[in-house]
Amino acid sequence: MSDTFHISTRIRENAEQLSAALQDHMEKVFAPNATKDLRRFSASEAAELLNISASFLRKLHFEGRAPEVDTSAGGRRHYSAQDLLKIRTALETGAKKPGTYAKGRRDGDKVQVLSFLNFKGGSGKTTSTIHTAQRLSLKGYRVLCVDIDPQASLTTLFGFRPEVDFLETGTVYDAIRYEDPLPFRSIIQPTFFTGIDLAPAGLLLQEFEHETPRALMANAQPPFFSRLATVLQDVESDYDVIVFDCPPQLGYLTLSALCASTGLVITIVPNMLDVASMSQFLQMSADLLDVVSNAGAKMEFDFLRFLINRYEPNDGPQQQVVAFLRQLFGDEVMVAPMLKSTAISDAGLTHQTVYEVDRTQFHRNTYDRAVDSLNLVNDEIEMLIQKAWGR
Repeated sequence: MSDTFHISTRIRENAEQLSAALQDHMEKVFAPNATKDLRRFSASEAAELLNISASFLRKLHFEGRAPEVDTSAGGRRHYSAQDLLKIRTALETGAKKPGTYAKGRRDGDKVQVLSFLNFKGGSGKTTSTIHTAQRLSLKGYRVLCVDIDPQASLTTLFGFRPEVDFLETGTVYDAIRYEDPLPFRSIIQPTFFTGIDLAPAGLLLQEFEHETPRALMANAQPPFFSRLATVLQDVESDYDVIVFDCPPQLGYLTLSALCASTGLVITIVPNMLDVASMSQFLQMSADLLDVVSNAGAKMEFDFLRFLINRYEPNDGPQQQVVAFLRQLFGDEVMVAPMLKSTAISDAGLTHQTVYEVDRTQFHRNTYDRAVDSLNLVNDEIEMLIQKAWGR
């Protein structure tokens, strides 16, 4: 008897088995029909996010300038993201200098649009995107996450099930497709994370890659490279920062995101195979961006940075690669690397981030090391945003 099989049949069977297993996993992690909920923050975490001292935060409560918050039997205060927003607003109202506590856009500031990208999968692109978005929102920025990866990992991390929730409609594809596009605002979803909205992804986004060659032949307008920039214009006034999680390929979706961006963050794992891959990615990007620039795309960026990801400080070869990159690119390599951490990977097992999980779920040193690393990276990105606004 022959053991041969039709490859599409076998792949479909594998896909169905995996989908069922993932659904079972989701139901064990989250009850059916449950939604994600953001934890509360300790007084020390709240003070750090508000950029004030813990003693000053206590003083605000004593003077009645801070709202009543959840308090444990032992008298410890715990703050929701909404509590932080109310306190920040009150502090800013009484501040002598505008922007002391509210760091978002002011009149005349353009929205900052950041693309996180890499040619290879596994470079920590989605992990970097969501942690940056969450850190910025906790510090008072209004953030829109735009998932343009058909694999929809970012969408999944926000508690959605793309294969169920957005199987036929409701993704970025509906707003940028060439025939009968929907208003971009209609596909934006609020998330459990205060201050963050999501433009979700799904497998349908892959259709944009398939349809664009035909659209180019037909001279469809607006052209592919400006479709994301065009739809963002309808909602950009609602946000301070927009972040793109790009697919791990240099296709039409990625190029469209690049043409809508004001800043680029290229994630790179410090080993020579990834560096060699990035060399090809940069060369191809430059060539293709020249093409779309000549076709009329606006290609003005406030910054480009390389983010060292999954870095192990005690790994000698990684240290050499990082030194090599810093020698080549200088200040374009971010000062702070994102450390490889079991806290980040373990949180991902339950579709969570380090900012979402409670410190008690990990060894204290492991958690603190991961949070400190993430904060340094994301605060450096915040400084770049502020600099782009002339501050």
